[in-house]
Amino acid sequence: MNYTDKETACKQELIQLEQTGNLRGLPGIELDGKWIHLDEKKMLNLSSNDYLGIASDQKMRQDFLSNPDIDKAIFSSSSSRLLTGNYPVYQKVERLLTDLYKKESALVFSSGYHMNMGILPAIADKNTLILADKLVHASIIDGIRISSAQCIRYRHQDYRQLEELLDKHHAGFRSMIIVTESIFSMDGDVSPLPLLVQLKKKYPNTFLYVDEAHAVGVRGLNGLGIAEEEDCIPEIDFLCGTFGKAFASMGGFVVCSKIFRDYLINRMRTFIFTTALPPIQLEWSFFVLNQMINMKEERMWLRKSSQKVKEALEGKGFTSTSSSHILPVVIGDSKETILKAGEMQRKGFYMLPVRPPTVPEGTSRLRISLTAGITSAELNQLIQNL
Repeated sequence: MNYTDKETACKQELIQLEQTGNLRGLPGIELDGKWIHLDEKKMLNLSSNDYLGIASDQKMRQDFLSNPDIDKAIFSSSSSRLLTGNYPVYQKVERLLTDLYKKESALVFSSGYHMNMGILPAIADKNTLILADKLVHASIIDGIRISSAQCIRYRHQDYRQLEELLDKHHAGFRSMIIVTESIFSMDGDVSPLPLLVQLKKKYPNTFLYVDEAHAVGVRGLNGLGIAEEEDCIPEIDFLCGTFGKAFASMGGFVVCSKIFRDYLINRMRTFIFTTALPPIQLEWSFFVLNQMINMKEERMWLRKSSQKVKEALEGKGFTSTSSSHILPVVIGDSKETILKAGEMQRKGFYMLPVRPPTVPEGTSRLRISLTAGITSAELNQLIQNL
């Protein structure tokens, strides 16, 4: 296929995506705290991952920038951490994570995608069986694909099937890894981590990998996620989180044993062969982590507001398995979902259509992503307009 043929094939695929209502484009938006400005219209932002409102907190930003040490912060690490990019602030953040989670060690990555793309290929080999929930994030799926492990994806939240698979295959592999999210990003439902811990303990050489990307900051007494809420942090072998959502920063992290940390440093390609995050970014992450621990009122309000919207959706005939601040409104057809999103935007609510391949065919939806900065009056307006 020559260059022109490839362009033609791409053009035809784009036309097909448009015809099915699945063509994407980059919106020309302007952010103003919890508000979005688009096409001269001001809308309440219900599509953000700024769950605690930190990204739009002007005072917190000013407090951070008023620290005289920030003047010395560097805007580029200019290297991977294994060369000259391992600045002291990295150790500072990783020590704080280790202390917060009461684990042996922690490791910070350039992004959550790097994290999920790299950990599983590093620790899994051809004698490993990965058992992953059907709806884990694309970054985890990509990590599984490039690993040499075998993988079976069990039906979403079907733990009877998971146990059957563990029982059937445990004798045939040197190790098995159960992989899940704690809060699933498109459905907002929560994994029963204590049950997964029980299954892990039942079968020797089984490890538990939990991505808490949408739970860190917003769940648990100290904002450490569902694992803290369910008191099972010590039993999770790879507890992963991100700085890019509730923490309003950038990067990913895992808390794990020291041996696993040392192994990842030596074998994880997305860690070894990438430029480290800028030191000033890590300084902000360190600052936010210390602030986040005390944001209990924000976490409580987020849970109350989430429950209020869920009850309203159910009262309007929508069924929801969500137990979090992520609330899907499943429409089904992609084109109809786009129309509904446009209708909500005209009413002043920035809600986006989520379509295949992000979600399965026939389950296109509006995804309501609540944040702690939304007021009771704004919630009431949202409920009235749904």
